[in-house]
Amino acid sequence: MSVRLTRRDAGQSTQRTAVTLLRTCALALVATFGIVHAAHAASAEEIKARGYLSVATEDDYTPFEFVADGKNTGYDNDLLALVRKKIGVDVKQQVMPWSGILPGVTTGKYDMALTAVLVTEERKKTFDFATPTCEAITFYATKKGSPIKSPDDLVGKVVGAETGSAMLADLKLFDEQLKKKHGGNGIKQIVEYQSYPEAYQDLGVGRVDAVANTQISLNSLVKTRPDTFAVGQAIGKPTYIAWAVKKGNTDVLKMVDAALLELRKSGEMYQLQQKWLGASYKDMPQSVN
Repeated sequence: MSVRLTRRDAGQSTQRTAVTLLRTCALALVATFGIVHAAHAASAEEIKARGYLSVATEDDYTPFEFVADGKNTGYDNDLLALVRKKIGVDVKQQVMPWSGILPGVTTGKYDMALTAVLVTEERKKTFDFATPTCEAITFYATKKGSPIKSPDDLVGKVVGAETGSAMLADLKLFDEQLKKKHGGNGIKQIVEYQSYPEAYQDLGVGRVDAVANTQISLNSLVKTRPDTFAVGQAIGKPTYIAWAVKKGNTDVLKMVDAALLELRKSGEMYQLQQKWLGASYKDMPQSVN
């Protein structure tokens, strides 16, 4: 993160500038110590003492988390409603854009990212994951009638994905594969978006040629707008989606894992998968860490 400092008027005194610098340094120190303090992962005893688990959730990622008729809904929200009944403490849910969720967990502001986090080897360095909530694989979508018929047809095209997402990482990796296969020719431009609805809007009006996202999400998109969009083919490898905690936060992980594994055993998780994702994933591993 960068900080922009505004130049003072030339007529101001050196003394006033020095005071300003001192104040700036003091604020920076306060911010630094605040971050260090916030980085502490709450223990089970602390969570029980305060009476709630703090989680961050997106609200613009259909079918996992989105708003319908003014209400937060989707697969993860339905799953959370069942988890609330089992963990013994309240759950305080903060809804925010995807870009702020994982940083909020790493600094300790939130106990868990209760959202559709794609499990990757890179993320495992920073996070531990609850038992997976579904399987996932990165596909691309196009406008209906697009000349893009195979992944190789993405050479020379403009493709969008959400900034900071694992699907963006998959897209960049696939671009490198295209370049090796096609003599240095790959995707013309990768456009990053703050949210997928923005990307879909640009796809619809032709600003991008394709959008990379999970097959589940793209199937949901096409289901709601079948006359506009079409799902292409896979450009990533199969992986899993899971809720995330700061690495080493075993207390929160055990608390939530116990609830999720009960929901798998009872079949309630698989019923929600069928309802929201159109498939059930009964062969998922218990742990992806």
